[in-house]
Amino acid sequence: MGALALLLALVLPAAAQEVRIKDIADVEGVRDNQLVGYGLVVGLNGTGDRLRASVFTRQSLVGMLERLGVNTRDNERQLDTRNVAAVMVTANLPPFARPGSRIDIAVSALGDATNLTGGTLLVTPLLGADGEVYAVAQGAIATGAISARGAGASVTRGVPTAGRIANGAIVEREVPFRLASRDAVRLSLRNPDLTTARRIAAAINRAMRGEVATASDSRTVTVALGGRSPVAFLSQVEQLRVEPDQVARVVIDEASGTIVMGANVRVSTVAIAQGNLTIRVTETPQVSQPNAFSGGETVVVPRTQVQVDDQSDRRMGILPRSVTLEELVRGLNSLGVGPRDLISILQAIKAAGALQAEVEVR
Repeated sequence: MGALALLLALVLPAAAQEVRIKDIADVEGVRDNQLVGYGLVVGLNGTGDRLRASVFTRQSLVGMLERLGVNTRDNERQLDTRNVAAVMVTANLPPFARPGSRIDIAVSALGDATNLTGGTLLVTPLLGADGEVYAVAQGAIATGAISARGAGASVTRGVPTAGRIANGAIVEREVPFRLASRDAVRLSLRNPDLTTARRIAAAINRAMRGEVATASDSRTVTVALGGRSPVAFLSQVEQLRVEPDQVARVVIDEASGTIVMGANVRVSTVAIAQGNLTIRVTETPQVSQPNAFSGGETVVVPRTQVQVDDQSDRRMGILPRSVTLEELVRGLNSLGVGPRDLISILQAIKAAGALQAEVEVR
């Protein structure tokens, strides 16, 4: 609960602050494009794929050697090396990337390779969603992982089967997009909200002293350029500040026990009592040994201790009507509940209709 209180202390003051438009909205059309490719990594120290088990790695190796003038297809079954690994290569093509510019790539093992450290990715075309080649990747892989193995123990830190190559791909084709030829642009909110969209449009209209921006829906704000330079105009717009609104929402991650609540969460009058029955059984066997020359036998006598905790010291708490988030957390802390119990309490309050917020369970 201490970590939750610290998180709330950081979130609550920020909710009332104004932020730049560029931090909460994107220009429609100015976006990244995902690229993917299949390639081979060579130079591994016996940590690559087993060619007899990874058929695709063996076939790729044979095909690559054929393109280089080496015929191994007749003896394909005799190939036995663990210095090669098949990998998937992914990258994000940033907007306005021109041919010749470089981008970072991520490399991930596809077969049963155990470590890609020290390997070199061979020339790999990176394809877009339309099947066209937009970049070509090649270079030495950096995994940032450590893996050591002995006869009786092994140590692994990080993920040695995935790595990155900084500036590892050269852009060969650009995505056509002409910002300068547009008469209007649309701003897309990252967190859709009608109030925030209206505030963005109002801030732009005040700064430009005219009705140039209109909130089309909860996600989109349409801005008319009116003959202005798009780059110069948008650079002014993205620096304007607005106060974003947010939906009252409680996000619960049951896997990790994490709870995040927005500043607008309110709770109607409700009484809460929480307690669990805990039974602890402790076995402490004792050895009973007879005296010397008594003719008795040494036996083990069981000793069992049973403790029952019915949480009788916890009392029912009452939360008044329309309490704030801070008051809600303080009231639940007074019951001495932990994050796991708090999840059950919030779900029960929502089921009772007293939690005036959206509950999202992940």
